[in-house]
Amino acid sequence: MIKTKKTKKIRDPNRKPKKGVYILPNALTLCGMFFGFYGIVAAINGNFIHSAWAIIIANIFDGLDGWVARLTRTTTRFGIELDSLSDLVTFGVAPAILIYKWALFDFGRVGFAIAFLFAACGALRLARFNILVEVIKSFKGLPIPGAATMLASTVIFCQEILNYTPQKNLIFPTLTLILSFLMVSNLKFHGLKEVDFKEKKPFWILLFFVFLILFIVIHPPFAIFILASTYVFWGIIKNIIILIKKRKQKPEVQDEKNKNI
Repeated sequence: MIKTKKTKKIRDPNRKPKKGVYILPNALTLCGMFFGFYGIVAAINGNFIHSAWAIIIANIFDGLDGWVARLTRTTTRFGIELDSLSDLVTFGVAPAILIYKWALFDFGRVGFAIAFLFAACGALRLARFNILVEVIKSFKGLPIPGAATMLASTVIFCQEILNYTPQKNLIFPTLTLILSFLMVSNLKFHGLKEVDFKEKKPFWILLFFVFLILFIVIHPPFAIFILASTYVFWGIIKNIIILIKKRKQKPEVQDEKNKNI
């Protein structure tokens, strides 16, 4: 018998995409968007604590939707686009309105511009993420959920622990500006989306996770603020260390080239 080569199926460019969506991951994404929308409404009504907690809770759904999609192999282009739109509302617009109503309102147009800058930089960060997500594994810029959590946890820490109400304090517009620029910077920040949960991990990681849960349960406002601050500042410190190492390596490489010449 004569064996014939298998011919590749040519996709018809005019073929319509399959109808229907996967319910579970997209439902989780919409739950996160709901908390973001609630955060906006709560901030407008002056319920800053409720708004901040809504943004923090939305992080749970933001992590779950992607994890469930990858685990069940239900990742689609529709889900990726919906996730980005949800992140813009929940972690871009909601924290921008929260920080504006809570701390930047007294600065007038300058405060309004800083709040908008945060939302705009968040949108740019998401757009760059969508372009690079299929090309490289590590991503540039502070993730927008991290920046939003930093602002939300600051509001909770000041209100519930310090019992402090901002009155034209320059710390808060400065913090918002720093977070905005970090999102569109070239600094590398790592997130949970890069972790492969299917692979085996050392036992101490599970133990650390248990202690982390206990820390959050004992004092949530303090714990979340410390964790958010640690994530942001550790990312900055790590990038500084990488930059110093690269500068030290350049003279060594140049010396080797000169020797070879």
